[in-house]
Amino acid sequence: MTLQELMTRWNGYQIEMRRWFHQHPEESTKEVRTAERIRAELDRAGIPWRPCGLGTGTLARIEGAQPGRTILLRGDIDALSVNEETGLPYASEVPGVMHACGHDCHISMLLTAAMIVNEIRDHLKGTIVFAFQPAEELGLGARAMIEEGALEGVDACFGMHVWSDYPAGTVALRKGPMMASGDQFKIHVRGKSTHGAQPQLGADALIMGAAIAQNLQTIVSRETYPGDTAVVTVGKFHSGTRFNVVAGTAELEGTTRTFSPAVRDRFEEQITRIARSTAEAMRGTADVEYLRIVPVTVNDPGMIDVVTGAAGKIFGDKGVIEADLQMGGEDFAFYQEKVPGAMVLLGVRNEACDAVWPQHHGCYKVDESVLVKGAALHVQTALDFLGVDLQ
Repeated sequence: MTLQELMTRWNGYQIEMRRWFHQHPEESTKEVRTAERIRAELDRAGIPWRPCGLGTGTLARIEGAQPGRTILLRGDIDALSVNEETGLPYASEVPGVMHACGHDCHISMLLTAAMIVNEIRDHLKGTIVFAFQPAEELGLGARAMIEEGALEGVDACFGMHVWSDYPAGTVALRKGPMMASGDQFKIHVRGKSTHGAQPQLGADALIMGAAIAQNLQTIVSRETYPGDTAVVTVGKFHSGTRFNVVAGTAELEGTTRTFSPAVRDRFEEQITRIARSTAEAMRGTADVEYLRIVPVTVNDPGMIDVVTGAAGKIFGDKGVIEADLQMGGEDFAFYQEKVPGAMVLLGVRNEACDAVWPQHHGCYKVDESVLVKGAALHVQTALDFLGVDLQ
């Protein structure tokens, strides 16, 4: 049976699974029911699996009739704290939680790929590992699965993310850096509270925090080579208790993004230095917590060549396009630090079905008719990497 015939056969299953997972979203590290359904589907097909990663991760494995290399295919499974506003008949049944980043698609595509591979396992030369990964949104899941042995014996890895920026029926990829590192910082500012009518008796932490937020922008404009892409964003600023009281404390939180590991390594020192010196100049103090969440997602050139060839078979040459650099982060990067890997973007934008909203929006939708092609891309990439021809 050809892959095209298998796509037709499993398309209904793909859509059914995607809609079930969309209706039953669970936040990062809480994907209990999600994991139960994934494992039930694998059991039904007779595909062996084991728990791997934070209790809700699942690692399935299909070994071919002949020995060969091993490739890991990954799909993340967690949802977001977003209230769904789509009005779809299969909208989230969980108030305030939604698959607004498309991970429901990732689960169903990987499950469908597993079902297809299971049918052709006698043709396989080598092994395909299916990683249903929790907690991608927190940057925790990949590391947890790796720590529990997900990459043992694995020669390469492949991941895919549905993407609303690209037209449905296309797949976007690029060699080298693909998605930015994503880290978080928290700044705790301490001054001295006093009456608002007597500011000279205190040290205004609100003003210190405002100055720190402004001065942090010089990291990009004055301390980073203009040819490097970098972002320093303060997204949260809390200070003050009352209109006529000088604030004694301030709390800032933000994120950094870059495609350069060297730039990333400098952020913590730069933010700490600027925060402390700014506060000190205003008679206060500042402490910084810097959390390294996900590194730069770097696509292996050889793996991208494999995926490019596989994508051409599924989408046609015109359906394979070069991806733009993405400032969003991906913990798939942790797998790529260990073995050669490729992360690509599956276009799901289609105005005809109102699939025009960005990721993380309450109205986020996808053109689910192309998801079976995503499942097929998992399969074709694995087959090409293992040197298996179904024809």
